[in-house]
Amino acid sequence: MEAKANSASKCSCRVFEFLESSIGKKIMVAAAGLLLCGFLITHLLGNLLMFVGGDAFNKYAEALEHNPLLPIAEIGLVALFVVHIILAYRATYLNRAARPEGYQVYKGKGARTPGSRTMAITGTLVLAFVIIHVATFKYDVGGFKGMAGEEGLFAHVLGWFANPWYAAFYVLAVGGVGLHLSHGVQSAIQTFGLNHPRYTPLIKKAGLAFAGLIFLGFASFPVYFGFIKNCMSCAGGAH
Repeated sequence: MEAKANSASKCSCRVFEFLESSIGKKIMVAAAGLLLCGFLITHLLGNLLMFVGGDAFNKYAEALEHNPLLPIAEIGLVALFVVHIILAYRATYLNRAARPEGYQVYKGKGARTPGSRTMAITGTLVLAFVIIHVATFKYDVGGFKGMAGEEGLFAHVLGWFANPWYAAFYVLAVGGVGLHLSHGVQSAIQTFGLNHPRYTPLIKKAGLAFAGLIFLGFASFPVYFGFIKNCMSCAGGAH
């Protein structure tokens, strides 16, 4: 029994040491990031029901709200965000402390991209966006849900997108998401060892394509419902 206890203790210590190592932190950041990408896909697919109509989107929102697993999913998402953000910022800080001239080394080599250079900035923008997004759409900061009444979440979302400042901020924020993903996806995949002269360029292109689709998908909501549809309504009212 004592031998088993010692073995389990040594195993747990090795796991802890691995998670505390540089590669361990990178793997946790990458894993959390890829799982969040999965959430973005499912969230986007659900939101695309807005183009089907208010009834379809409201039924989808009600089904989510009454799902007993929703609290567990929300806790899991929060945990993923916390792990991804804290470890990513910590890794950035440690890298800069260890190599204060690291960014000068990369100058002129073409290895860095706009996505890689702005990871901390876009990460901060995404964090601010998530907080505002949850506050306005989930906790009804601003009171649009009450104004929407029985029309449901669809009218609540349209109420926010009717505000050009909020719609513009939404487009800017999801642009930050896309820019973050343009580097983050391929970096996460390479962290797990999928790095090959033949396949790496394809992985980078796939990451860029995924980032572009996520940006275009989420940006389509404020652009259409906040700008195009409102302009069409104004033009129709003028006649």
